[in-house]
This record gives sequence, C-alpha cells and structure tokens, in this order.
Amino acid sequence: MYLQRFINRAAFISLLIAALLFAGCGGSSPVRSSPGTEQSGRADTPPSGGESAMAIPPAVLTLFEQATASMAAGDFIDAELRFKEFLLQYSGYPGAHVNLAIIHASNGNDAAARASVDAALALEPNHAAALNQLGMLLRRNGKFLEAEAAYLKAVTVSPEYALAHYNLGVLNELYLQRLDVALQNFETYQSLVGEDKQVAKWIKDLTRRVAANQRTANVAD
Repeated sequence: MYLQRFINRAAFISLLIAALLFAGCGGSSPVRSSPGTEQSGRADTPPSGGESAMAIPPAVLTLFEQATASMAAGDFIDAELRFKEFLLQYSGYPGAHVNLAIIHASNGNDAAARASVDAALALEPNHAAALNQLGMLLRRNGKFLEAEAAYLKAVTVSPEYALAHYNLGVLNELYLQRLDVALQNFETYQSLVGEDKQVAKWIKDLTRRVAANQRTANVAD
C-alpha cells in the first residue's frame, strides 16, 4: 500500500514541479516527496529593489531573467550557461548560485549542487532557499539529522518559507518516522499556502495514524 502511495506522490511531484518552474518567480509552493525525490522550489529571482538591485546593470538583469525563463522551460543546459555568465559579472547574488544548485541536483550532480549551495551560503548564511537545498542534499545522502538542522534553520530565519516546513514534514514522516511532528509540519505548510486538497488528504491520513498510535500506546500502558 505504501509503495503505491510513493508512486502516486512521484507522479504528483512531476506535474507540480513543472507548474512551479513555469511560474518562474521566487516562492515556496512545494510538492510532497517520495523516497527518491524531494521538492527544491522555484527559480530564484534577482533583487527587485534597494541597493543590491541598483548595483546590477539592466543588461545583466536581463541575462538573469533569460536564465530563469530557460529554467522554467526545462532547458537546463541553456539556463546553466546563462546563470554562470551572470555570476561572472555579478558574483555576489546568492540566488543565482541556488538556481545552479537546483539544476545540478536535477542532473544528479550532488557534488556540483553542494558547491553552489556553499557559495550561496558563503554570501548569505541565512538564505532560506539555499538552506532548503542543503537539507535536500543531506537527506539524499542519508544524513537525516543534518538535513533536519538545515530545514529548521531555514524556517527559523524565514518562518513563512513554506517549502522548508513541507520538506520537514517529508523528512519526519518518511525517514525519521515522527508522525506527530510531520503532521505539525504539514499543517504549518497548509496554513501558509492555503488549502491544498492533496496535502489535506495526507494530513487526514497522518491524523488517523497518529491517533491509532496513541490508542496503541494507551492500551500498552
């Protein structure tokens, strides 16, 4: 039964990842994960105001926008080249490194993804999207508690970053077997992004399983 649930989730992931990338803007709408996959988020966008944005020439901003458009269209080769060109001219923007990490991870190159994540965090240690990427990389390498620490830091520095709450739910349910904590994570995610019918079903399922575990514990006592 649970294998079928994982298969169903994987299909749901594929559809929703495409929708998120097509949106092409910063945000945190995730999809539930199966054991082999996890949601990374949308392409990060360039600064839209303030001193940092003013320091970036319009032509360079256009290059970044072209890169995110290629990423949204699924042309990761073109997107990677454009992000790298952007970083040659404006190396201080962590979002470009995060986007490269997403691309590398999608290509199965965890070493390159980790290097991009580390570059982003060197520039901005509290960058929530970079911390989320770090958590996913650690989870894929079986470092579950370290992954949890990365996700927890992401939600600490950015409490409304729903994606990290979501990935905490995935980690706690599927890997750490903390069903009650996973339930709280998914409920927090739902409260931040609004009603999601699919996630609502998972919350209902977890609520039932947590209650069953509690009844079993009460009988044992």
